[in-house]
Amino acid sequence: MSEPRATIEGVPLNFTAIDFETANSSPASACSVGLVKVRGGRVVERASWFIQPPLGHDAFLEWNTRIHGIVATDVVGAKGWAEQYRDIVAFAEGDVLVAHNARFDMGVIAGGCSATGTELAEHHSLCSLQVARKTYTLDSYRLPMAARAAGYEGFQHHDAAADAEACAAIVVHAAGQHGCDTVEALGAATRVHIAPVRPRTEQPRAAAQPRLSNRPMIFAD
Repeated sequence: MSEPRATIEGVPLNFTAIDFETANSSPASACSVGLVKVRGGRVVERASWFIQPPLGHDAFLEWNTRIHGIVATDVVGAKGWAEQYRDIVAFAEGDVLVAHNARFDMGVIAGGCSATGTELAEHHSLCSLQVARKTYTLDSYRLPMAARAAGYEGFQHHDAAADAEACAAIVVHAAGQHGCDTVEALGAATRVHIAPVRPRTEQPRAAAQPRLSNRPMIFAD
């Protein structure tokens, strides 16, 4: 991945930004993840990879593919959620997970664990979408517009790695705007709750029962 087109250094805060793309409307259908580690307000590590959705959640809907460009053949040979989740946990190192519309991305984590019988690790999350709404005055708070307000633009939207880095740029810039040096302080300043990720109380519905909607599982971005 290319170097960021805007500087996001200068604020001493640490977190991991994360973004998922899904094959369909099931929260267990993650097909790609992007991760960006921020230390001292700077990106120090990036990772991204394909994920093979579990059986029953592995249908690639045309609508989703139209958004992110990933098709079933792209994930052939990729590890499944149960194997890859360990890598996500290891990368994050216990950080607060930051995502643009964290409800969606944390739902993917909980959904993937529920569908595969994988134990959910302890996570807390901060939503950069909500932070952007408390920081900028914009016509839209979708990721490209919020990132542009943070001085970060020209990235490939709906590429998981690029979206994670754009999300990181928003949080670092917003922290500077609010005079905060930790994500906890930013959450307090913007009144955006740093929420624990809860396990699902029931398994996500598989593609065959009932049939999945043709609409993607996207609440906002």
